[in-house]
Amino acid sequence: MKTNLNKIDVSIIIVNYNNFELLENCLNSIYQHTTGITFEVIVVDNNSNEGDVSEITSKFRNVKLIKNIDNKGFSAANNQGFKIASGEYYLILNNDTFFLENTIKKTLDFVCLRKEKVFVGCRLLNSDKTYQESVMNFPSAWNTLSDSLFLSKIFKRSKFFNKNALSFSSVSQPIEVDVIKGAFIFCRSEDIKQLNGFDENFYFYSEELDLCKRFKKISGKIIYYPETSIMHIGGATVKNDELFFYKNQAVARIQYFQKHLNGIRFLLAVLFYYTGIIIRIPIYLLFGIISFKVDYFSKSRHYFKQLFYYPQNVFK
Repeated sequence: MKTNLNKIDVSIIIVNYNNFELLENCLNSIYQHTTGITFEVIVVDNNSNEGDVSEITSKFRNVKLIKNIDNKGFSAANNQGFKIASGEYYLILNNDTFFLENTIKKTLDFVCLRKEKVFVGCRLLNSDKTYQESVMNFPSAWNTLSDSLFLSKIFKRSKFFNKNALSFSSVSQPIEVDVIKGAFIFCRSEDIKQLNGFDENFYFYSEELDLCKRFKKISGKIIYYPETSIMHIGGATVKNDELFFYKNQAVARIQYFQKHLNGIRFLLAVLFYYTGIIIRIPIYLLFGIISFKVDYFSKSRHYFKQLFYYPQNVFK
C-alpha cells in the first residue's frame, strides 16, 4: 500500500485517567514500533488529578490533547476524540497497552485487503506474554448463568461454557467473532461515523459490546486478527478504586441486557446475573473468615452492594 504523506492514515484515540507512566510507555511504544504509515495520536484526558498530562504528551509529535474538566467516561471521551480525528482509519486504544511490533501497519494492511465493513482486534497478551481475553461472545442468558456458576472458570477452554474461550485457543488465522475487546479496536472512520460513535449511556464497561452489536446490525463484521499482538496490562485505571469497578461493571452489564435483550431472554439474563452476585456474597465472606484476608471481605461487601445497582435507562 502506498502512503500519501499529505493525509493521515490512522488516528489513534487514547482515553486517559491518571496512570501517566503507563500512558508515556504506551506512547513510546507506538512511536518506536509504528512505521510505514502516517498517524496522529489523540489523547483525551478525563480530568486526571496526579499532575499535568500535557507534560507527557508534549514529548511526542502529532499528538492532539483534549483536557476535560470532569471524568466523562470512556464512551463520551472517545467520541470527543472522533470529532477532531483526521485519519481515514481509527484505532481505539487503551492507555495500558504496549506495542511489541509494527502492529498498526500490519492491521491497516489487513483491513485494506477487505472490501466489507470490519472492526478488527489483534491478540492481547499479559505482561508475561500469555494469552489474555481478546474476544468474546455476546452476553446471553446462558453464558451469564455459566459465569454466575463459575462454569466459565472451571471449563476455561470450553466454547460451550466460556464466552471468552476463543481467546485461549490456538487460532492463528483471522476469524469472525462477536466482540473484540476495547483495548484495541481498528476500523474505518466512516463506520464509526455511521454508528455515531459509542453510546454515551455506557459510562465505563460494556461499551465495546454495544458498539460491536450495533455494527453487526448494519452488516459489519468483527474480525479477530491473531497474526499480531500487543501487551495489555488490564484494569490499570480502576485498580485503586474497587467501588468504581464493581458499581460500573454491574450497571453496564444490566444496561446491555436492557438495550439488546427482550422478553424471556432479558428476564433470565438479569435473574442469572443477580444469582451470581448472591452466590458470591457468602463465598467471599467465608474465604475471608478462613484466610483472614481483608480482600475477600471487601469483595463480599462490594457484591452485596451490587444487589442495589439497577440503572433506569431509555435507549433510542
